[in-house]
Amino acid sequence: MALSELIEGRCDMMLTGGVDTNNSPFMYMNFSKTPAFSLKGSIRPFDQDSDGMLVGEGLGIIVCKRLDDALRDGDRVYAVIQGMGSSSDGRFKSIYAPRPHGQAIAMQRAYDEAGYDASTVGLIEAHGTGTVAGDLAEITSTKQVFGKSNLTLNHIAIGSVKSQIGHTKAAAGIAGLIKAALALHHKVLPGTINVNQPNAELALDNSALYVNTQTRPWFRKAAHIPRRAAVSAFGFGVSTCIQP
Repeated sequence: MALSELIEGRCDMMLTGGVDTNNSPFMYMNFSKTPAFSLKGSIRPFDQDSDGMLVGEGLGIIVCKRLDDALRDGDRVYAVIQGMGSSSDGRFKSIYAPRPHGQAIAMQRAYDEAGYDASTVGLIEAHGTGTVAGDLAEITSTKQVFGKSNLTLNHIAIGSVKSQIGHTKAAAGIAGLIKAALALHHKVLPGTINVNQPNAELALDNSALYVNTQTRPWFRKAAHIPRRAAVSAFGFGVSTCIQP
């Protein structure tokens, strides 16, 4: 909605984001009815020992402006959003069951809008909840999109801020977007914690992806290609992918 208001000229600046501080007993009771929570007490995205998620509290707000306006006003630009895609899987077997097909549709729509190939991306801030089914579905869909015409192995870093702050639910998407924007601004590939050995079932070794576990400098792939990041945010029955 924020981007639409700017693109269509109905406003010159938008504040948008997410907040979730609902960690009430009722919320835990609801989540306990799903196979989502970690019994080991930590979120390990894409790790061989991952067994679920933990919830957290969060609040994040960003300022969005048209790029020309931001440059004219002398604003500090952390990232430029080139495209966004979404899809709905509400008719799948359950609202919390991830489905690679719907996720891939959202990602591809984002790249169609952005106008560039997924192989030029250097960082994916994944949804990465640490659930076995969720991680497998997300990697499957991501490989479908990022594997097209992409013969180079292990050159796109993937990670999840949930390993550090938990799943902040309604604020999870903005947390991932802020992390990706800061990575672009500081030219670093942030490490994801709690990953000791990537899950072999994800078959990352034979893909363009790798789980980045150490913060390192982010070098451009070529002089004519800017640093590019992708952000995936999946909700109950809905998938969204943003391309900064």
